[in-house]
Amino acid sequence: MRASLPTPHLHSFPSPPPLSFKPSFAFPETRRKSPTSTFVPKGTSSPSFARLPLRVRASSQAASATEAAKSTALSSEMKAWVYGEYGGVDVLKLDEKVGVPEVKEDQVLIKVVAAALNPVDAKRRQGKFKATDSPLPTVPGYDVAGVVVKVGSQVKELKEGDEVYGNINEKALEGPKQFGSLAEYTAVEEKLLALKPKNLDFAQAAGLPLAIETAYEGLERTGFSSGKSILVLNGAGGVGSLVIQLAKQVFGASKVAATSSTGKLELLKSLGADLAIDYTKENFEDLPEKFDVVFDAIGQCDKAVKAIKEGGSVVALTGAVTPPGFRFVVTSNGEVLKKLNPYLESGKVKPVVDPKGPFPFAQVAEAFSYIETNRAVGKVVIHPIP
Repeated sequence: MRASLPTPHLHSFPSPPPLSFKPSFAFPETRRKSPTSTFVPKGTSSPSFARLPLRVRASSQAASATEAAKSTALSSEMKAWVYGEYGGVDVLKLDEKVGVPEVKEDQVLIKVVAAALNPVDAKRRQGKFKATDSPLPTVPGYDVAGVVVKVGSQVKELKEGDEVYGNINEKALEGPKQFGSLAEYTAVEEKLLALKPKNLDFAQAAGLPLAIETAYEGLERTGFSSGKSILVLNGAGGVGSLVIQLAKQVFGASKVAATSSTGKLELLKSLGADLAIDYTKENFEDLPEKFDVVFDAIGQCDKAVKAIKEGGSVVALTGAVTPPGFRFVVTSNGEVLKKLNPYLESGKVKPVVDPKGPFPFAQVAEAFSYIETNRAVGKVVIHPIP
């Protein structure tokens, strides 16, 4: 495992060409669900997902996404969510006249089946990274799962018809793509993608990439290894729920503790937490037990540094950083997804999809409003995409 690295600096990024707007078109739906397993917190009534404990769910829509994507001629136009100015949720518009992005030599074109939202999507739309952002107008979205429909001349492994998933922006804040994943199509470098785990449907896979890469890279940067202990703040969130599982299943943690509100404690335990802390009743920083690492996914670094052992590390994803805490910006990497696929396919690591979703494509604005409440459990997913 690597030692802690210094916080990366943001740099200016060359501007990609502007979005093109042309007449709209209709493209057949490509929806597919595979046998799957998903965590949802107890007490939910959503018919789309199983309650805890885990169960397997089957679907009759076995091959529609792949076959439709392979057999249909590509159009030059697509439907996409777009914003032409920074601001609140109201700047988002569904546009049916957006040009399908060009495919570079090292890229593939994906027919998007599902996408997911992350806090960075909202912050980017609000203009918090405008100094290093791509030019407006923007099609938002980092996470994607879908079917390859076109490959660039330098693509070596992926082919048309492959079911893939990934975080489409190599650097989250440095010139993220102008064409994101909240569209019918998106163009992505092959190196950022992996084949979709066979046991997961598109909606589950779409919620994984940015969060699981952040969880994995954060653990690596602390030098986390077998026998070490960890405390995860906001263990029921998109990143936190995966930190718990990776620390336990991939890195071999000796003890995993995590915080959440009262109603999510059982979810933490089901994910592998040895100690579930109700932050509404206990101050984790006052516990006599200290940890080798605190993974702060909520923005409480000032308290987190009080919960580590001497020589310990604090990863701070948001909020002010208090030494020895550090922050990093995740680097998208398809090799990480490939490395973790066996853990996903074996069921040792499982996606957590918020039971309010998936949100249909027409309700992307509502999904943004929901993620900005900071109350989501696991990932907020958009599915199906026409």
